[in-house]
Amino acid sequence: MCLLTCVCVCACVGVCVCRIVQEQCCVTVLEDSMCTTGINMAKERSSCYTDQFSNSCDSKTTKTCCDCCLLGKAAQDHDLPCDHSLALGYQCGLVSRACCLDGASLNDTLGGNGKCAHLCVGNGTCSCFKGFKLRPDAKNCNDINECLLGASNCRLGERCINTEGSFRCQREVSCGTGYELTDSNNCKDINECETGTHNCVPDFECQNTQGSFRCHPKVKCGAGYIQDALGSCIDINECLAQTGPCHPGQVCINSRGSYTCQRISVNCGRGYHLNVEGTRCVDIDECKGPDGACSGHGCINLVGSFRCECAAGYVFNSINRVCEDVNECMHYPGRLCAHKCVNNQGSYTCTCTTGFKLSPDGRNCNDLNECEANPCSQECANVYGSYQCYCRRGYQLSDVDGLTCEDIDECALPTGGHICAFRCHNTGGSFHCSCPVKGYTLAANGRSCQDVDECVTGTHTCAENQSCFNVQGDFRCLSFECPTNYQRIGETGTDRGDETVPTGTIRCMKSCQPNDGPCNRDPVHSLSHTFISMATLRDFTKPEEIVFLRTTVPAYGAYQFGTFDVMFEIQGGNADQAFDVVKRIENGVYVGVVRQVKPIIGPLNLVLKLAMINLNSQGVSHQSVINIHVSVSEFWF
Repeated sequence: MCLLTCVCVCACVGVCVCRIVQEQCCVTVLEDSMCTTGINMAKERSSCYTDQFSNSCDSKTTKTCCDCCLLGKAAQDHDLPCDHSLALGYQCGLVSRACCLDGASLNDTLGGNGKCAHLCVGNGTCSCFKGFKLRPDAKNCNDINECLLGASNCRLGERCINTEGSFRCQREVSCGTGYELTDSNNCKDINECETGTHNCVPDFECQNTQGSFRCHPKVKCGAGYIQDALGSCIDINECLAQTGPCHPGQVCINSRGSYTCQRISVNCGRGYHLNVEGTRCVDIDECKGPDGACSGHGCINLVGSFRCECAAGYVFNSINRVCEDVNECMHYPGRLCAHKCVNNQGSYTCTCTTGFKLSPDGRNCNDLNECEANPCSQECANVYGSYQCYCRRGYQLSDVDGLTCEDIDECALPTGGHICAFRCHNTGGSFHCSCPVKGYTLAANGRSCQDVDECVTGTHTCAENQSCFNVQGDFRCLSFECPTNYQRIGETGTDRGDETVPTGTIRCMKSCQPNDGPCNRDPVHSLSHTFISMATLRDFTKPEEIVFLRTTVPAYGAYQFGTFDVMFEIQGGNADQAFDVVKRIENGVYVGVVRQVKPIIGPLNLVLKLAMINLNSQGVSHQSVINIHVSVSEFWF
């Protein structure tokens, strides 16, 4: 209905552009009005369910804005942030945030028909949400750094941290043990008794204090007892704890939980006791009994006392009146044992450090030959006080136990790829190299691979009308026929008994009839086919020269002013630009050098078409076409 209304309003406009503008403006105004109705409904009724909504576009817009406003109010009621990350769409997100902030008008909510990044305040003027400022383009908004501007309300001891559209204050000093930081940035005491973080044992109860807690025993002690830190009840010696608990002429005698007072009688000194009648003091024989007062040492009773005859390694302590062990290791440091001295009751024992054993005299230490016990998996060398394991060639000592010899995988070493030309096979303590099964043999050095020239050995399968060309690891049987008006002048080769072995070049020279004008005018005088074999280069660091095209054109002398010249160019087969041709002077004549300028990974066969053009002062004199058949092997050398 809204679109129909706007179409009717703008139907009288004949210009297409003007009609579109008026129609869109009309639709926007109607949508703003419908959205405002939905927002007011959410604020007034707190519900978007009504019979007024139909299936028309105006009802859908009203209900959408009503639902999005309710979402913002719900975020406000639950103390949730207004700037949520839900993917609600641009208009719904703005409506939800405005209702959450509870202060935005309809134009604020809709953002000026999409022209303003945040809010539109009327007349095409844009505004920003709190915590943002308008950019120079008068549409977009930038975050305000309240921390840099000093606009925060952080207290002393708090650090301001800027956030998108706001800021937060964070304490610079922690609250300390027993306290926790609240959401309001204040320190609150932790009640360890409620959180269960105390360490009171089951017989104790926890009492919270500021920043800590106390453990109090559940069981209380009766009179005459005192409770220790573990909750045990300990008897109080009232005779010592109180001053004069008994009357004069009485003596205090402590008992469990109490004490008694007795009349003073005869008091015997140390080493004496009352006789049976209780009338006088008699000497106590401390040496009587199974062990006596000297605990197994010799005991001599004295009047009112005794004396111990201590065994060797002991000394009598006249204060404690017992025989005490003499620590010989401490009294005679470094003089009793060669290595270590261990004290024991009444004597001492000498011991040796690791790698040594005690000599028969019980004091000195001799080197222990650990290699006799075969601790190493291969070779053992005894050293003074220790031993060293070492391995045979091709093995290395384990970093884990230092005893076991582990095989060195030479093929896996950083230089393993350079040990063998083709493939490396690790073996116990060594390795061996191998070559491809077909077309190669292992060289005398056991590492390199030598190509088998099937053309020379006669192991090729080429027909009589074909030429055999050797390549790395294989051979090619090719049959080249010279085109019309060209005559084959033979192929280069090497004599071998009764046959000639081709080396890779076939030439065809032009042979025209005298009255054949097109043939005589054709600048191409010769065609040649050259077959070369290349290996994939392991390390390609600079251009490699592969073919030399020699000429008879002198570079000096009568032709030095440009009357005659020669040109070289690649006319085909160089799709990857892996080759180029350069001209230079050797032995006074021009030479064309074909170079490989980029790495080529085999296996690959390609035909490189080159032209050698001789020029004179009138233009092209004649040219030769050279077809270079390049075969690249599949592995590195």
